[in-house]
Amino acid sequence: MGYSAAEITSGSRHEFYQNVVVMRHGDRIDNFDPLWVSTAARPWDPPLVEAGRVRAFSTGNYLKSHIGFPIHRVFVSPFLRCIQTASEAVSALCAVKDNSDAAIRDGIAIGPSKVKVSIEYGLCEMMNSQAIRHDSAPKDGNFGFITSELEALLAAGTVDHTAEPVYEELPQWEETVTGTRTRYEHVFKALADNYPSENLLLVTHGEGVGVSVSAFMKDVTVYEVEYCAYSVLRRPIFKEDQSFTTGEFEVLTKSGIQVLTKS
Repeated sequence: MGYSAAEITSGSRHEFYQNVVVMRHGDRIDNFDPLWVSTAARPWDPPLVEAGRVRAFSTGNYLKSHIGFPIHRVFVSPFLRCIQTASEAVSALCAVKDNSDAAIRDGIAIGPSKVKVSIEYGLCEMMNSQAIRHDSAPKDGNFGFITSELEALLAAGTVDHTAEPVYEELPQWEETVTGTRTRYEHVFKALADNYPSENLLLVTHGEGVGVSVSAFMKDVTVYEVEYCAYSVLRRPIFKEDQSFTTGEFEVLTKSGIQVLTKS
């Protein structure tokens, strides 16, 4: 359950906090190797460089140790860099010190996962030429995402096929910046509403992480989002019998996100 230490019980009414971490992917190869695009079969879908994998695992490990609540469920953009980031972060979240059932990965024991992971197309990159250059985008408009193949790249035993997606497919090409930001905010709230008693990790793109701050903080403009930057959102949940009502999200903390405060 997503109940925190701040849970308050009054009769049949329970009040607790739901937490949502919104995280950017790690370092992508085309920003380090400019020749990669010229020979890539899928130039619109760059993978992580090794440093990006390390950063994603380290960020997951930091979240596990420092945020003060467990992550129960992960949703991830279908782009390869996000899938790889989620896989590394989940492996870190599942790392254990001593467990005879654990698998060994890079010298670190990875225990049986209690974290559930699902692909969410609504967390995808901004679908326009501002984010994906026309010379990199597929000419036929088919981005070629096959959910089963992407799920095979995620940490073993983590994939949850029962989760209901907010978006069944990618948004239409050349969505506006405003439309993208509205999409991200809607998806964040919808996923949280679907799982009000669980804490979520959403792995997405820089624009999405920016929206996770600008949509829930007054009078701020986000101007930079680093690789694996993240925000932590929190809102109160009120449960009575089997019914949930929710409060508003607030930005509890952020890392790697630079903002300007409007005067």
